[in-house]
Amino acid sequence: MRWSRQLRWKLFISHAVIIVIAVVVLLAAAQILVRTSLSDQSPLMIDSESAATGALSGVADRSDAIQGRFQNILEQALLIASFGALAAAVVVSLFVSRRIVEPLQDLTEVSRRLELGYYRERTHIRSDDELAQLSRSINQLAEALDRTEQRRMALLADVAHELRTPLTTIEGYMEGLLDRVIAPDEQTFTLIRREAARLQRLTEELALLSRAEAGALPIAPRPCSPTELLETVSARFQPQFSACEIDLQLQLPLDPPQIYADQDRIAQVVINLLANALRYTPANGSVLVSLSAFDDYVQIAVRDSGIGIEAIHLPHIFERFYRVDKSRARASGGTGIGLTIARHMVYGHGGEIWAESAGLGHGSCFYVTLPVYKPAFQIVVEQATGK
Repeated sequence: MRWSRQLRWKLFISHAVIIVIAVVVLLAAAQILVRTSLSDQSPLMIDSESAATGALSGVADRSDAIQGRFQNILEQALLIASFGALAAAVVVSLFVSRRIVEPLQDLTEVSRRLELGYYRERTHIRSDDELAQLSRSINQLAEALDRTEQRRMALLADVAHELRTPLTTIEGYMEGLLDRVIAPDEQTFTLIRREAARLQRLTEELALLSRAEAGALPIAPRPCSPTELLETVSARFQPQFSACEIDLQLQLPLDPPQIYADQDRIAQVVINLLANALRYTPANGSVLVSLSAFDDYVQIAVRDSGIGIEAIHLPHIFERFYRVDKSRARASGGTGIGLTIARHMVYGHGGEIWAESAGLGHGSCFYVTLPVYKPAFQIVVEQATGK
């Protein structure tokens, strides 16, 4: 931004203009008054007759008259300059205040509308100063709120459907059992149990997301083996991958360092990533879980040969309620909050999580970094040596 377009310089220039106008008016008024006084028959004119007499009393009278006239000229000049400065101040202030107050009123009105929930409101400030920057920031905030509101509404619809479907199924089968239309066999009870599990999973995810976003998610880090964690979670998913004809592989170093993490929470993160990989990888595909060790952290990578993610979606996939494919079946698509929960869990450990993909049809890879466990003695040594 050019310095002349900054608001503080505009205010400075407006004050400087008022001062310059006051000085110009003062000089002009003084010059005009002096010329007027010298042109008339006033005590300031010393005629030849008084000069010839040279009486001492006459000289003293003329001195007093000159001093009084000068004082009158000065007072009149200052009075005229004051009125001129006041008029300039009024004009400049009206102009500057209009350029400042009107945008502020627009920003205030839009902020009030946003507070009431009208997230499609936007400011329209065409200047190029700090107020325009504030206007753009408010518009960006409004756009983010609008996107969040749209996702929230989509989530409510999805949650309502998720709740309605299993409840309807359970209710229908229970009525059938009561009316003896459906036989009370193992298959019926298994189906009812599966639908109840869907309800339980949804409510647990929503409760977990609520605690995570409120910063109330309990995390109890301790030294643990990342190799053991990945092997345990992968063994749990191996039957599901085999049933879907997807090759699940592990690539682990021989002796990786321990991580300082809540093993249960990180297991939830890896479970979420593997569940996504299973959901979006077709039959005869492959999923690779790898671990890389560095000086201060370890990196977990879950790479799949699935459908991939478009570049436009990558910055948003960890946002709550965001779903890449909004048309997919809700039963297989989840609620769009699993990755949000995973992000909060990883951030709670001081780590990072992100995704990369070359685009549709090229698979995707999710990365998680976690801090390496360092005993207190090792930390003291590194601080002392400056490492």
